Amino acid sequence: MTVKLPKGIEAYFEADRTGSAEAIAATFTEDGVVKDKGKTHKGRKAIHDWMADEAQQYSYTVEPFLITTENGKTQVTAHTAGDFPGSPIDLRFIFVLSGDKVAEVEITI
Repeated sequence: MTVKLPKGIEAYFEADRTGSAEAIAATFTEDGVVKDKGKTHKGRKAIHDWMADEAQQYSYTVEPFLITTENGKTQVTAHTAGDFPGSPIDLRFIFVLSGDKVAEVEITI
């Protein structure tokens, strides 16, 4: 990675590289939340199912290159490329952490 990320966020991106829904879900708190494409996925089971669906639809790479923190939220901008419509694109991942776990992430353009 080109930027220094907090442990929980680094774990999220490392798990994302594996494409494993189990690995992604494990980076979240029990009641963690993902907001992506206008939908909200709450809890590890829902996050697991969201990632399993994404992994079946697309293959991609994500490379974080910018990090900012404000009001308890950490925004990571990452270059994302793959076989999805609009690729490549820079996405914003807005994280809320709880210790070393992700409590919430919102993925936006």
